[in-house]
Amino acid sequence: MSDEEFVVEGLSPSQSPLVSVTFQRNQHRKEKYLEAEPKALGITQIGLSLFMMIGVSVFQAKGLSELPLDIPLIILSLLVVIAGLVAVSAQSLHLPTLRACLGMQIVACMVSVVNIIFTLIMLGSSFGGCWMYHWESTNTSTKYDVICRQIENIHSHFYAGGVLIQAALLAISVTLAAYCCKVVNCCGPAPKMPVVTVQTPSRVETDQSNTQD
Repeated sequence: MSDEEFVVEGLSPSQSPLVSVTFQRNQHRKEKYLEAEPKALGITQIGLSLFMMIGVSVFQAKGLSELPLDIPLIILSLLVVIAGLVAVSAQSLHLPTLRACLGMQIVACMVSVVNIIFTLIMLGSSFGGCWMYHWESTNTSTKYDVICRQIENIHSHFYAGGVLIQAALLAISVTLAAYCCKVVNCCGPAPKMPVVTVQTPSRVETDQSNTQD
């Protein structure tokens, strides 16, 4: 008897079993990936990453960032955008695309961890260029104080929100990677589902008569 089939005992070899249980591979296991809502999560990855990229680019363009972490953060966020695009395209359930999605989501997990560290560093650094310009200027109007405080508030609020965004991206990447891992069976063999076959007495008698003939 093979390891993929179990037949109810108690019958002679010439008789057909009333009930047989076979273990077969689940042909629809790829559809489990769709349970993760990859389209919604992938679009969320793309949207949040683009928001961070645009925000950091604006700070860099306006000279409101003093740390050399802007460019690496933008480049790493671009990788998360690519991961989101692959996650959306993997809805076709094409196995190579699902494997590519798994690889990109693992990369996105590592990228999100690094971006969290970068964002925390940038959150802890206060922007002081505005204050230096104020003291070097001959105009001592208080409007510069107001502008500087507004810039500092925007700076701190943006990067505080950026930490939450990167944490959300990390959670999304872990979720998609887990579902991809289940589908492509990278951690073990594909699971088998038990299939129970019940034969009617008339069918059993027919099988027996054919055997006797």
